[in-house]
Amino acid sequence: MATRYTSWMVGMLGLLASAPLSAQSSPADQPDNPEVVALSLRGVKAVEPSELQQSIATEASHCKGLILTPFCWISKSPAIYQHVYLDRTELRRDVLRIRVFYWKRGYREADVDTTVTPKAGGVAITFRITEGPPTLVRKIAVGPQTPVLNAKDIRTAMVLKTGKPLNLLQLDTSIVNLSNKLWERGYADAVVKTDTVAVDDSVHWADVSIAVDPRWKTTVGEIRVAGNEQVSEQTIRNSLVLHEGDLYKRSEVIESQRNLYESQLFRHAAIVVPPQGDSLKIIEVTVREAPLRDARISGGFNTVEFVQLEGRFRHYNFFGGARQLDLQGAIGNLFAADLNNTGIFKDVFSGTTTNRAAFEQPTWQASADIRQPWFQNARNTIALGIFAHRRSQPPVYIDRGEGASATFTREVAERAPASAVYRFEFTKIEAGDLYFCVYYGVCDTPTIRAQQRAQRLSPFAITAQIDRTNEAFSPTKGILGHVNVEHAASYTASDYHYARADADVAVYRQIGAPRSVLALHLKAGIARTLGDDALHPRKRFYAGGSQSVRGYGENQLGPRALTVPASKLATLYGCDVSTATIAQCNPNGVVATKDSLGNATPGDKGLAPRDFTPRPLGGTSLLEGSVEYRFPIWRQLTGAAFVDAGLVGNGGLTNFASGSGAVTPGAGIRYRSPVGPIRVDVAFNPSIAEDLPVYTERTVNGVQRLVPLDIKYRYQPAQSVLDRLTFHFSIGEAF
Repeated sequence: MATRYTSWMVGMLGLLASAPLSAQSSPADQPDNPEVVALSLRGVKAVEPSELQQSIATEASHCKGLILTPFCWISKSPAIYQHVYLDRTELRRDVLRIRVFYWKRGYREADVDTTVTPKAGGVAITFRITEGPPTLVRKIAVGPQTPVLNAKDIRTAMVLKTGKPLNLLQLDTSIVNLSNKLWERGYADAVVKTDTVAVDDSVHWADVSIAVDPRWKTTVGEIRVAGNEQVSEQTIRNSLVLHEGDLYKRSEVIESQRNLYESQLFRHAAIVVPPQGDSLKIIEVTVREAPLRDARISGGFNTVEFVQLEGRFRHYNFFGGARQLDLQGAIGNLFAADLNNTGIFKDVFSGTTTNRAAFEQPTWQASADIRQPWFQNARNTIALGIFAHRRSQPPVYIDRGEGASATFTREVAERAPASAVYRFEFTKIEAGDLYFCVYYGVCDTPTIRAQQRAQRLSPFAITAQIDRTNEAFSPTKGILGHVNVEHAASYTASDYHYARADADVAVYRQIGAPRSVLALHLKAGIARTLGDDALHPRKRFYAGGSQSVRGYGENQLGPRALTVPASKLATLYGCDVSTATIAQCNPNGVVATKDSLGNATPGDKGLAPRDFTPRPLGGTSLLEGSVEYRFPIWRQLTGAAFVDAGLVGNGGLTNFASGSGAVTPGAGIRYRSPVGPIRVDVAFNPSIAEDLPVYTERTVNGVQRLVPLDIKYRYQPAQSVLDRLTFHFSIGEAF
């Protein structure tokens, strides 16, 4: 039988506690120590090599950043390359560090040998590790039995499992989990500790006993507030979900502290309970206030939009109560008439035959939002906002709009908010037919005419989210979900009448080695117009892109149309683009050639797929799913293999087969940066041939009109294996 740590283990820990983790030294200080040009760990199977390497002091010389790697191949300048020199004292200590690392993880007989081999420019160091057999947990006893924790509570809290190595880190985590569960039930003074760890080294098994004493229930007594100067005590109390007389729970302490920080009123906020054995807890809330106002103004220019100015003002305690006021404004296109086609500025008004003065006017946008957190309750938030804008893109369109929004949000559970949102938007776009086909994906004449009129888009929506993942950027376990339902009709003051619902869920599960994750994603949605109204393009469903079906470009999976310049059609044999018969041109025809007399004759080739531009039209139904396996490669690099599938159609959920769908496998690589994973993915596009409608333009009385061709075009852009590969570069995981 052995206790948790043997005297040998305690001695090693004491030795390592006094050892600094530093193996780097300058050649001037230690000229006899060679540079470490290579480092390898041999025999590592049971643990993650990168985690083991981080636990030791010795490291090899390396480039200072992944982005600098190509430059490090050329130069070893200290500006970009970190030179590391051998510290023999730390090398000896690393042998102990590795043994301690394995001991804590259940490999109590691990042995380590080191080899220092001369190599060009320095030495190569090899750690040869013999892991030995693990000490397995035969039995875990948690007791004495108490009605406070049931069998399920104990099972879900225990990270240490029977039949697995005696991992002391997992044992500590299990004790913390049990303590937190007791605290969540109001037993904040509960005592949970390791009673015994009985180890039989001859057969490599261990019996673990954990003692649990709930002691007494704890409640919130007095709440004291300190450190506030401009923010009232009542405002701080409104942020707390803790109240006098309530059970003292861990989740409510965390939620209250999060509320204080999210108000942005405080640089520091702490909720502390003085150490005491009393069941009645005195809560001390200590804060250090941040500036209550923030104002910014900026300006700039570019060659297309001329001079711009932008300003923002925030008040974090507007009329008290942590009420937040946010004012934003921007103005652009300044001095457009004077600067256009002058110096560095482009002639952006070229081709503007009418209404040039309107395009020369300033563009602008403004908004005002007021947000009241802790509305009637610390878990409620209410927000109101107004907005307006005037945007233009010479010589294509002018977009005017204004509106207002109201939102009520309730934190139903931890990281699970639900919101009711009403948004009134009044918009009008002045543009030709081609604009709506190119930029909105609306190529049918009735919908275009509806878009050209002043419209009210005013839906009422209910949204709900849940986040049970363990990390924000790259989750390894948990679930993330979102549901949205919205409705627009006459009684919501909307010119568009429709109903729309969509749901999105992702599940993450760690499998195999650490940081190896199986991620599953499912998304579905349906939208329906009420009556004969057109569905606004923003309310349609689209698929394809870096966060969707990655075998396709952005929004390119689903119903599409092709646009082609009239100048391209003019090259086809028998196509006259100067009259209304342009609609009868055959886009699958051949290019005209000239005979010896100068007459047009049929050629031997037609238009290429690159002569056409695919425009996504969106659908009224969507079903999309992904399976992705993420695995570590080296240090901050991870890889992924995935299969994405999607189906976008214009029918209901019961007749999805009539939509456009695809399955696209692929692979990728990620670099774990401080701002999230930098991701490169490549996926295979099946690229089947499609018969797609074709639209061109024709000028009638100085106005560009969209013309649909009578014959569809056989569109298949991929002609080789490389053509079928789609690359995506982005920041953040796909889901």
